[in-house]
Amino acid sequence: MGSLGKIDQGIIVSVNVYGLYRNITFPLVTRIFKPKKTLKEGDVYKTKIELAREIIEYLVELGFSINLVLADSLYGEASTLINALRQNNLDFIVSIRKDHGVWMPSSQTIRANKWYKFKRIFSDGKKEDRYIREIIYGLRREITYWQITTNTETMPENSTSFVMTNIQKTRTQQKKTMGNLYGQRTWVEYGFRQCKQELGWTDYRLTKGEDIEKWWEIINSVYWMISLKTKPITDLINQKKIVETQDKKIFITEDWRDFSSWKNTLINYRIMVKPMLIFCTMLPWLRIMESDLLWIGFNHLLNHSNNCMIHFLSG
Repeated sequence: MGSLGKIDQGIIVSVNVYGLYRNITFPLVTRIFKPKKTLKEGDVYKTKIELAREIIEYLVELGFSINLVLADSLYGEASTLINALRQNNLDFIVSIRKDHGVWMPSSQTIRANKWYKFKRIFSDGKKEDRYIREIIYGLRREITYWQITTNTETMPENSTSFVMTNIQKTRTQQKKTMGNLYGQRTWVEYGFRQCKQELGWTDYRLTKGEDIEKWWEIINSVYWMISLKTKPITDLINQKKIVETQDKKIFITEDWRDFSSWKNTLINYRIMVKPMLIFCTMLPWLRIMESDLLWIGFNHLLNHSNNCMIHFLSG
């Protein structure tokens, strides 16, 4: 869960919820945040927190299976959103400010446990040492608080995080898993940013809410289409045999990739639509030259590329 964009001279930003499955990111819901000065007659002002809460409740109402919610401190510090997550029985790990406040009797104290060293595993399999410790406000509660860093001596600001969670595990289990679970938030945000850039998100500068909503709809539709055909996702929907057949059958050029990653899948789609784009570009010249051989050649090429297309199963 995160926000995208900034308010600059009336530019409207968006609140996005996106998913992650085996390192494949995919969009779920986007809501446009409109600053008060941009509202039209009849519009209702909603904060980013209110929009985020609406999205969560919408996904729950749809019956969407949510294993874990990750969010930055904008949402981690919002009690209304945290309450909504708890009311819907959703596990969460959210970032909080280092000066996060917790109500507790004056007789109780804040204490920090010993550092625990763990291996942070990145999406490419690379591993690095990280450290985590629990911060206890008075007595242990249902919600627990943790500090994660790369260096326990210097506590670098850009690599030290404070998080809170409602995950109910033993302290030993939490220490071993919390860092890597929370680390997925960085990967999701990075992957989401890279994917939308590949699809041309920054090609247009839009300032009207209606235009931004339409552009998001287009970007997210293509984004989801590509994610849906990556091997991890197709395996999830029990299409493993079909994907294996496709990988062997539709090898087209030396640039053809497997479907293991989002970027590879996007490259394959671009290869498959290229003949049609070239045909549309050449069409005026084909009409002028009236060459039967060129028409026949393009016809064979388009038939071949259409047969190689990855079609989506209905239902």
